[in-house]
Amino acid sequence: MLKHLGLVAGLIGLATSFSVSAHAEVDTVRIAKQYGISYLPLTMMEEEKLLEKHAKAEGIDLKVEWLRFSAGTGMNEALLSGNLDFAGGGVGPMLTIWGKTQTNYKVKGVAALNAMPLYLVTTNPNVKTIKDFTEKDKIALPAVKTSIQAITLQMAAEKIFGPGESHKLDSLTVSMGHPDALATMLGGHSEIDAHFGSAPFQEQELKDPRAHLVLNSYDVLGGPHTFNSVWATTKFVESNPKVMKAFLGALEEAMADIKADPAKAAAIWVKAENSKVSVPDAEKIIRDPVNEWTTTPKKVLSYLDYMNRAGLVSAKTSDWKDIYFDGIHKANGS
Repeated sequence: MLKHLGLVAGLIGLATSFSVSAHAEVDTVRIAKQYGISYLPLTMMEEEKLLEKHAKAEGIDLKVEWLRFSAGTGMNEALLSGNLDFAGGGVGPMLTIWGKTQTNYKVKGVAALNAMPLYLVTTNPNVKTIKDFTEKDKIALPAVKTSIQAITLQMAAEKIFGPGESHKLDSLTVSMGHPDALATMLGGHSEIDAHFGSAPFQEQELKDPRAHLVLNSYDVLGGPHTFNSVWATTKFVESNPKVMKAFLGALEEAMADIKADPAKAAAIWVKAENSKVSVPDAEKIIRDPVNEWTTTPKKVLSYLDYMNRAGLVSAKTSDWKDIYFDGIHKANGS
């Protein structure tokens, strides 16, 4: 009888250990970001080890690996192949993968990283509006047709040239990372004479007397909009609730730190990126009222509406909460 009880107890213990291991969360997460000060909240998380701190509070000794991509397309491929857990990029690539994975991976946004304007800048003195671009001009942006800059340019073209003309300027666009685009355009030895970029590259460009602003994305969208978000697969989110809680906690702490001490945040970013931007200039960008450090999605549905009309995303919704996981559903998003 005692032997029997011992066997039963052993089986129960074995089953329990299997159950625990089956529900064990990851001990390593891989997070991707791109170039620019718009990724400051993620830089703060990395440099201050905020995710490790919040994971520790959840009872997890978490190792965090940080990866760098120049565009959202590569991140999406890495995410679906299982080589990435959190992707950080523009709204365009996020909505694209959200739409394509409705029946399998079910990728959704985790949180927004900011609301920031994107500037289309050129060194061509003859270009005052996007109507003035000709086949002699080339516009650098992170990824043709899919990046948030490319989508915004299409939305602007539709407004200027009329319905059905949203792709009118696509043939002028060239895929290029922001640092290279800045150097190439200002170098003046290339056909690339325009760059649809982001902070701090656009601010650096506008300091050059040859450069001027052609288009502001806030004008296209009718106000502040989310530039960057973080997204992940449903499988990862559902399998790692403590990691998710830690991630959101770390992100909110990063946002609070940026707002509390912009000068410190600027210094951290400049050092981490080995940036040529001075700390005072970086601080000026961080403090600029047009740049909002928030996890709340803004005008994401406006982007989706256009992408639906343009046939870029087939999945539709009128509720932003369908696009993001429930960790931020209490926010007043749009």
